Amino acid sequence: MDKIPSEIKVRKKDRAMLLVYPDNTRYELSFEFLRVHSQSAEVKGHGLGQSILQLNKENVMINEVRPVGNYAIKLIFDDGHDSGIYTWKYLNELGHNKNKYWQAYLDQVKASGYTPE
Repeated sequence: MDKIPSEIKVRKKDRAMLLVYPDNTRYELSFEFLRVHSQSAEVKGHGLGQSILQLNKENVMINEVRPVGNYAIKLIFDDGHDSGIYTWKYLNELGHNKNKYWQAYLDQVKASGYTPE
């Protein structure tokens, strides 16, 4: 059984989503982190090795959080991205591996030569 958050707080002021679980585990995930780690085809591509590096997402906001059945949420971002579904399992994975995933993303951004404006 996937761990289901007992509370989800969207904190627009600090651009972060707080997930609180019944066992008091807490994950704070930035909107940028959630946006660049979307499971959508726009980000992951349509097959192995086809992922597309998401850039210029530093100021992205979440406009809405919609439930998807009993297994996930859909995040609606202000840059028009609305096709990513975040299952409870995937959100837990993101929270648990946040530092590792974030560093891997930063390494990819650096390798791309991108610098935020």
